[in-house]
Amino acid sequence: MSAVPAPDPGPDAGAVWHYGDPLGEQRAAAEGAIVVDRSHRAVLTITGGERKSWLHTVSSQHVSELPDGAVTENLSLDGQGRVEDHWLQTELDGRTVLDTEPWRGEPLLSFLRKMVFWADVTVESADLGVLSLLGAGLADPAVPAALGLSALPDAATAVELPGGGFVRRLPGTSAEIDVVAPRPELAGWRDKLVAAGIRPAGVWAYEAHRVAARRPRLGLDTDERTIPHEVGWIGGPGVGAVHLDKGCYRGQETVARVHNLGKPPRMLVLLHLDGSADRPATGDPLLAGGRTVGRLGTVVDHVDEGVIALALVKRGLPADTALTTGGDVQVAAAVDPDSVPTVDGMGAGRLAVERLRGGAR
Repeated sequence: MSAVPAPDPGPDAGAVWHYGDPLGEQRAAAEGAIVVDRSHRAVLTITGGERKSWLHTVSSQHVSELPDGAVTENLSLDGQGRVEDHWLQTELDGRTVLDTEPWRGEPLLSFLRKMVFWADVTVESADLGVLSLLGAGLADPAVPAALGLSALPDAATAVELPGGGFVRRLPGTSAEIDVVAPRPELAGWRDKLVAAGIRPAGVWAYEAHRVAARRPRLGLDTDERTIPHEVGWIGGPGVGAVHLDKGCYRGQETVARVHNLGKPPRMLVLLHLDGSADRPATGDPLLAGGRTVGRLGTVVDHVDEGVIALALVKRGLPADTALTTGGDVQVAAAVDPDSVPTVDGMGAGRLAVERLRGGAR
């Protein structure tokens, strides 16, 4: 197999884009299982007796009481509630492990260290890498056996690997797990998984799976104005990256205000693009009748869906609106109606205001 490197510059530079058959790799994920080397992700470890209570105060998730083996998503917000960092967080064996986008590793490390002050906390870069496994074939007993486990972990939990590292299942997923292990040992784990019948694949296949599942990625499907509500990062452990019932943290005022009194200005949707032309670029505007109504996120060729993308568009934009991309490459785009977020009931704060105004009874 000939490894084709991911585009450079690009968010996955340094990783394998595919092994010569990108659509075949996606098909293998749908019908069996694949393993994708995502060791270009940045990994940090947090140790110290106060690490959980300290991280609870500087992030959006409720993590002060996470049990051993818990896996969740978490965010750092700015003072206006806009997303600065997104990471996956694993609590295991007396340490907290964070992994995030390659380009956010150093900024996140710097930010966290600045926030330590006198807490019993140490934040360090970690020599750990990530292998991601996708597909229904993960149910085969040969998969945990190859990892030296009796069974794979449940959703939003992690178990230790023999010899170091851990295996985790992400929150809200059934057919995806990660192997997080010391980098010198990654090749050995990958070889064992391949020997167990799992096909090697590049990050193209992973990205196609992610976009089809409407899972946003920091810096691609978000911009400097993104708030968590716009991309579905609201909920609690296992169902989001923001907990709505926790103490004070930076950006909390915006989170509470939008949740209780208003609606987010934009919403994340899945687009189907005209695949007969060149591909538009992440960050290109989306136009309706010549007016900008959104921003294009990740664009990827999917084995079944064709060219698809994530996009942030104005809240309430009708799904049947005729759209075009507005960058150097202009192609037709259509919103997948099944991806339009459902309209929730009126928030308690807004309902109270409307009652005072006589607008609701």
